[in-house]
Amino acid sequence: MFLHATGFLPWLWHPLAREISPPYQVVAPYFCDHRETSPDDGGLSWLLLAQDLAAFYNTLDLEPPFLVGHSMGATIMTIANSRFGLNARGMILIEPIFLPQDYYGLRITVEQHPLASKSIKRKNYWNSQEEAGTYVRSRPLFKNWDEEMMDLYIKYGMKPGESGGLQLACSPQRETALFMGGMQYDPWPDLSKVTCPVLVLEGERSENRHFIDLRKATSLFPKGTHQVIQGAGHLVPMEKPREVVSIIKTFFDSI
Repeated sequence: MFLHATGFLPWLWHPLAREISPPYQVVAPYFCDHRETSPDDGGLSWLLLAQDLAAFYNTLDLEPPFLVGHSMGATIMTIANSRFGLNARGMILIEPIFLPQDYYGLRITVEQHPLASKSIKRKNYWNSQEEAGTYVRSRPLFKNWDEEMMDLYIKYGMKPGESGGLQLACSPQRETALFMGGMQYDPWPDLSKVTCPVLVLEGERSENRHFIDLRKATSLFPKGTHQVIQGAGHLVPMEKPREVVSIIKTFFDSI
């Protein structure tokens, strides 16, 4: 099972899933618009999303899974494993969001949140896919992306707007609610409860390294391993998909 980062989408896992299936069967849910929520009311709690993930997998009635999560998705998978019985055979957590513990429980507004305050202001209208593509390719966030990943984001990250044109598939309002919800529950006490092998991947150039201590987080997993992906930022799967595929195969095959 793959789970995406805040504001992104499961279609970006396709280049990875294609390389590991078969022998693996891949499931990639979309956690953006399945619940109504408001960022001004504290957002959508990641604890609730973790419960949703576990319930979703139990409904499918499949064998114990291997889990791969990126950013928000990695944190949700960790909580789902430790709190809600999503008993994985192994997990790969790519740039998980384990904030400093004193961040959790803070009651701040959207304007005070460093990421939510930006996401609520995202451009959310383009006249055509060509215009959207030109805009996306001009943004610094996407400058190191793999070309196929860029094409998938432009194709599936937009949807027809209510009055024509294109809008973001995960609206600024919903993305902001997800960012706000990430501060409601402290996952740190859960890390020691994860008993399966865990590989934590960290981008060498990730801006999160200044305030998220993934080496410390890895040390709390009973079977944790830490690895730095050279030349990558926070968006490791989008920038280094072939390297991530190789890591997935090696780690899960060893289990």
